[in-house]
Amino acid sequence: MQEIDIPRRLVAEAIGTFFLLATVVGSGIMGETLADGNAAIALLGNTIATGAILVVLILVFGPISGAHFNPAVTLTFALRREISWSHCALYVAVQIVAAVAGAVVAHLMFDQALIQSSTHLRTGAGQWTGEIVATFGLVATILGCLRSAPQAVPYAVGLFITAGYWFTSSTSFANPAVTIARTFTDTFSGIHPDNAAFFIAAQLAGAVAATFLMGWLLKRP
Repeated sequence: MQEIDIPRRLVAEAIGTFFLLATVVGSGIMGETLADGNAAIALLGNTIATGAILVVLILVFGPISGAHFNPAVTLTFALRREISWSHCALYVAVQIVAAVAGAVVAHLMFDQALIQSSTHLRTGAGQWTGEIVATFGLVATILGCLRSAPQAVPYAVGLFITAGYWFTSSTSFANPAVTIARTFTDTFSGIHPDNAAFFIAAQLAGAVAATFLMGWLLKRP
């Protein structure tokens, strides 16, 4: 990735993260509107759209920026010394700003108040554990595929998040930028601002654990 200058990498991260959040929030609004009170159907619509857009975004922007779209993933590559800490900080800043922008534009598309504060409570040891598991699994998926089948990363990530929506108690946020942005939407995908810090701490813990464990597992003899 060294041959691609940092401004282009940051723009790629911004566009990708923007579309990720526009999809997460927008499909949540659409799903809830069309499901007529059936939360399972709304979640299914949200799940399919999110998994699908991840495949597309990683295919498009992976060759430019690595397609992190996620501070936890960027932290992983910084810990592995595959991105500098200064570039890590820039990636994270861009990801957070773009994520909030994606949520705002989703509101605009559906004629809602642009800036909202979520009232959707998501808290408790079960959900925090869900976020540790979700982020650990996401990072393990990325690192494992990069070692054995790099071309499969977009599909593996999309499939893991699709599954994670259903097998984790937290519906698999697995992304601090996504978590922050979702505090700004009082829609199906929102999370109460007071609950975000514990989600982010769990996500970072899962990412760090996966980084070191997978580094050991995949270490070449």
